[in-house]
Amino acid sequence: MPDIPFGFSLPGAQPPDPSDPQQMQQFMAQLQQMFAGPGSGPVNWDLARQVAQSQLSAAGDPAVNMFERHQVEESLRLADLWLDPASALPSGIRLAAAWNRNEWIYNTLEVWKKLCDPIAGRMVGAMGDLVPDEAKAQLGPMQSMVATLGGALFGGQLGQALGQLAAEVLSAGDIGLPLGPSGTAALVPANIKAYGDGLEVGEDQVRLYVALREAAHQRLFGHVPWLRAHVLNAVETYANGITVNREAIEEAMSRVDPADPESMQAMALEGIFTPEDTPQQKQSLARLETALALIEGWVGHVVDNAAGDRLPSVVQLGEAFRRRRAAGGPAEQTFAALVGLELRPRRLREAGVLWAAVLEHRGVQGRDALWGHPDLLPTDEDFANPQVFAQGTADWDISELDNLGPAGDKNDDEKE
Repeated sequence: MPDIPFGFSLPGAQPPDPSDPQQMQQFMAQLQQMFAGPGSGPVNWDLARQVAQSQLSAAGDPAVNMFERHQVEESLRLADLWLDPASALPSGIRLAAAWNRNEWIYNTLEVWKKLCDPIAGRMVGAMGDLVPDEAKAQLGPMQSMVATLGGALFGGQLGQALGQLAAEVLSAGDIGLPLGPSGTAALVPANIKAYGDGLEVGEDQVRLYVALREAAHQRLFGHVPWLRAHVLNAVETYANGITVNREAIEEAMSRVDPADPESMQAMALEGIFTPEDTPQQKQSLARLETALALIEGWVGHVVDNAAGDRLPSVVQLGEAFRRRRAAGGPAEQTFAALVGLELRPRRLREAGVLWAAVLEHRGVQGRDALWGHPDLLPTDEDFANPQVFAQGTADWDISELDNLGPAGDKNDDEKE
C-alpha cells in the first residue's frame, strides 16, 4: 500500500511527504475545496442528484406536456376499473402523476438514501482505514475530509447509476420496490414510448399495461400495511452482509486526480462491494428474492387476469415484462455492480404459477387474503409445490388488512 492515502498527488508536483505536516495540510485543503458541500451522511446526495440531472439533460429530458399528462391519468383510471374485479384489494391511488426522468429521481431519492447509505458508510469507513496511522495523527480534524471524499466519490457514481435507471424505468414501482410517495401512481411517458418502439406494440397498449402494473403495485403496498417495511427491511438485511473490498478501493482511488474532477466520475467503483458467502447472507438473499418474486408474480398474475381479452397484446406484453424483470436492464445491472444489490425476482415465473394455483383453489378473496400476514405467504419451498400450497387452508379475513399496522413485519423478523 502506498504511504499516501489512496495514491493521490498534488497537481504538477511530487506526492506530499507524510512526515511533512505542511504538505499534508495543503494536500487535504485541496481535497476539502474539491469536495466541500452541503449534506450529511456517507453519500453526497447533492452531488448524486447534480450528476444524474446533468446526465439526463445531456441526453434530453423533455417536460411532460398536458396531453401526455391526460393520457397517463386516463390510463390509470381505466386500469383501476379493470383491476376491481380481479383483486380483492381496493384502489391504492390517491394521486395519478406523469413524471419526466428528473422527476422520477426527485420523487424516489429518499428511498434510495435509505437503501444506499448503510452500504456507502462501510465504504467510507474502509477508506479511513487505508490512511496510515502516522498520517492520521498529522491530519487531526481534517480526517473528516476522507469521509467527505468518499461521500463525493460514491455520490458521483450513484448519480450516474440513477441517471441511467431514470432513462429506463417506466413507472414509480417499475423495479418492484416502493420507491415513490405512498399513494402516488406515476408513469414516465418518454420511457414508455421508447420501450414500446422496441416491442412494436402500440403506445396506447403499452401505456395501459404499465398503468395496470402500477395500479396493482399501489393496491398491494397501499392496503398491506406491513409490506413496505418488510421489503425495504429485506433489502437492508441483505445489504448489511455486503462486505467492502479494500484492495478494490485502493486501486480505484489511485486513479483519481484531485486536479481533475472528471477523473472522479470516470473512476469505476464496481467490484468494491461483494456479498459475503455465508449461510446467513444466502438466507437474506433468498428472503429478498422471494419477497420480490411474490410481489412481481402477484402483480403480473392480477394484471393479466384484469386485462383478459380487452388488451390485444396482453400475452406479448406480459412475456416481455417477465423477461425484462427477470434479466434486469443495463441500468439495473450497472446499479447492481455498483452497490452489490441485485433487485431481481429470479423465481418470477414460479411465483406466477403459484398465484394462479391459489386463485383456482381459493378464489380472488382467498388469494389476496394471504397478504394479511407474512406468515401466511408462500415460502421459497412452496414454489416447487404450488398445488399443495394452494389446497391448504387460510382463515385470515381480508377485511382486517387495513386495520393492521407495520407490526406484522416485526413478527416476521422474530420467527427468523
